Amino acid sequence: MSVEQSLLGKDTNYPTEYQPSILFPIARAPSRELYQEIEGIQLGTDWWHVFELSWLNEHAVPQVAIGRLSIPATSPYLIESKSLKLYFNSLNFTQFESKTKLIATVEHDLSHAAQATVQLELIDANGLQVDQPLGLCIDDLKPTAQSHIPDAKLLANAASNEQIEEYLHCNLLRSNCPVTGQPDWGTLFIRYEGKKICHNSLLAYILSYRQHNGFHEQCVEHIFADLWTKLQPKKLMVYAAYTRRGGLDINPCRVSQQDWLPKQPLRLARQ
Repeated sequence: MSVEQSLLGKDTNYPTEYQPSILFPIARAPSRELYQEIEGIQLGTDWWHVFELSWLNEHAVPQVAIGRLSIPATSPYLIESKSLKLYFNSLNFTQFESKTKLIATVEHDLSHAAQATVQLELIDANGLQVDQPLGLCIDDLKPTAQSHIPDAKLLANAASNEQIEEYLHCNLLRSNCPVTGQPDWGTLFIRYEGKKICHNSLLAYILSYRQHNGFHEQCVEHIFADLWTKLQPKKLMVYAAYTRRGGLDINPCRVSQQDWLPKQPLRLARQ
């Protein structure tokens, strides 16, 4: 099924009964056709935080928590966000004998939709800490050029050809939902080892996404692929912390090697 057949951007009745069939998987393969030779496209994790997670305990008393989902980048499918929101709302009046049973049910349903092992961690409603972004911020630099479409030609290594390991971040990432046109905002983190990147060119490249239509995961994979092929670093991590929309935030991360994958996502003040 295509995303146009999903509930995204459509008026919808919120379910009040458990409804796993509402989950809408989207195949990753079509957007990856141009990146098939890049191993890191399928190496990483999509972390989601679910802020509208509520259910009934064994005494039929409402419970709330924040959910952290981990979806492997190797999964054949991602899960469309509105269907995920509606799925979690369908649990609001469903009784579970324990948190363990709730977790098992959610992991089963989401793993079936993604066709891969999805994990759920429950976090206390007031237990999510706010982190500071890592690395050097490039927001205040002057971009080398301007483009209204993502263009890898904007990227360049520094003239010095210095070999370094560096952690950078930019709060200016913006793209649009490909179905509704709604803007998605985020902070982009880049860690790399190799020839030093020209920071001004990197900023120009990030800003070129401001009118781009793409799902969060697809944008991160596009950025990873362009950095990997154009700048040819030895090691690379691209991670986006997107702001919350519809009670969900999405944090996709792609890495060139497994030991560069963070143990858990950062949580920023804007999220």
